[in-house]
Amino acid sequence: MIATVDPVTDADLDAYVDDQLDVSRRIEVEAFLSTRPEAAARVMSDLRTRDELRVALAGSRGMARLATADAARRLERGLARGRIFGVLQRAAAIAAFIAAGWLANGIIGPMSVTKVVASPQPPAYLEEAISAHRTTLVRESMPSQPEAPNYNAGEIRAATAIVMPSLPKGWKVRDVQIYPSRFGPSVEMAVETKDMGLVSLFAIRPGNFDVVKPTVAPSGDISSAYFQIGEVAYAVVARSEVHDLDRAAETLARTLY
Repeated sequence: MIATVDPVTDADLDAYVDDQLDVSRRIEVEAFLSTRPEAAARVMSDLRTRDELRVALAGSRGMARLATADAARRLERGLARGRIFGVLQRAAAIAAFIAAGWLANGIIGPMSVTKVVASPQPPAYLEEAISAHRTTLVRESMPSQPEAPNYNAGEIRAATAIVMPSLPKGWKVRDVQIYPSRFGPSVEMAVETKDMGLVSLFAIRPGNFDVVKPTVAPSGDISSAYFQIGEVAYAVVARSEVHDLDRAAETLARTLY
């Protein structure tokens, strides 16, 4: 015979019906029911109602009584109302949070966003431009790699559908190469300038139509100014200590309009 350590309460009986007890406690409850026929009958009735509700909610026919099926539908509707009420509660909490934010904004002052947070992320093609510039620097250091200074903008346009901007006066083309990229063919032009030294003019079709004004993006020992006009994007890339990249990019962009 198993001795009951804790007295069995109505909460234990309800937990027994709902399968919420561990094995040892279930044994204690069953021992309690074996000596109390009235409590056992009530628990058996509750178990039957529970199982009929499960069958009715699952959509089975022929096993559940009509009254039980009715109760199941009412229970299902009640649960649905509970879910809707929960959604409304969450919406009300969000609205209260927003209202609190506006109130704090009015009391404390306008919330400011720092320049770092508000700065746009550089486009993906800028990595291609920087990589092409580094490759150009490697080629510059290798006498065995011949330069191709014969620049033909019409030929490049016919082969790549990339329109190159007109170069400012005093810029001298030293090398032009077509490099592969994740976006398709790209144009890398090494240009000797009086004020900025060796600069790369990079052009690519990134696969989207956009208009982006010249924007400077420093990246370690390399700096760049990128812009986009229609389906072609451009980048002016040079050493990080070079200034006026944004001005050079603006000058190049104006020649494309």
